[in-house]
Amino acid sequence: MLPDRTVAVGPLPRGEAVPGILYAGIGDEAGRSLDHQIAAVTSLGWQLIELRSIDGVALADLDGEAFDTCVRTVRAAGLGIACVDSRIADWSRPISQGIDADLWELERLGPRCAALGTRYVRVMSYPNDGLDDADWGAEVIRRMRVLTARAAEYGLVLLHENCAGWAGRSAERMWRLLTEVDSPALRLLFDTGNGAAYHYRAYDELVRLLELCPEAVAHVHVKDAVGSGTGAAYTLPGEGESQVADCLRLLLEAGYAGVWSIEPHLALRPHESRTELGDDGPVLFAEYGRHLEQLVTTEVLDPRRTVREESSRVRSDR
Repeated sequence: MLPDRTVAVGPLPRGEAVPGILYAGIGDEAGRSLDHQIAAVTSLGWQLIELRSIDGVALADLDGEAFDTCVRTVRAAGLGIACVDSRIADWSRPISQGIDADLWELERLGPRCAALGTRYVRVMSYPNDGLDDADWGAEVIRRMRVLTARAAEYGLVLLHENCAGWAGRSAERMWRLLTEVDSPALRLLFDTGNGAAYHYRAYDELVRLLELCPEAVAHVHVKDAVGSGTGAAYTLPGEGESQVADCLRLLLEAGYAGVWSIEPHLALRPHESRTELGDDGPVLFAEYGRHLEQLVTTEVLDPRRTVREESSRVRSDR
């Protein structure tokens, strides 16, 4: 059974992209403090925030008082929580480290997600560290079975991101992870810009993924970049090489109804140890959000675009 999706009812509220789609953003990409994160999201008129860290501390590591303050502050702002971004199986936890830290974090996040009113927890699938490819994949799948079973006990859904780890690099591996774990507590998070860092074309992988399972994607991160690997440079959405508009349009055509959450990477990149935000963090975040809204209007939803593309295709075929 797939997790519930966001469905628009009545007039579209401010911050809704299209019926069934809401905008959100990863808060710590805008500022370290929760107040700055909330201010950046609400300045865009959006209704959802994605939480990863507050004052540089991961959500699972906050002490009880700090977490209670987080819940009260988010509620007072009238925001919902799109997703919690955990460190489970991420770039900081290679396959050689075992599963204990991930189980601890999941146990910690279970009741915290309930208090925040979200079921979604972002995970990855363990960077390799000395295993051959077959053993790496088998161990990832074994651990994910353990983690999803525990997540299901809390009513959580783990969202595997196409990022660091065994299953993050190809549609076929993502599909294999889903089918072999075979749990409603595991779905996919697709990031439009991660292909730049990991040397693949995200749009091409999304095409294959949606052919394999059009309902597998439950959450979307919006990112764009030019270049690849360590030379990747992040840009406003639509100004890079990640085919952001094409990815979003393809998701809509496949029936996706959920959240488009921005992860600008213009100021903050935790996996590159760029964790200090300058004063321009909230400004860049808001600019990114407005740019995405404009891109959606002009490149994703514009019905004339389909006509222009079809005319161009016909001319090129002659």
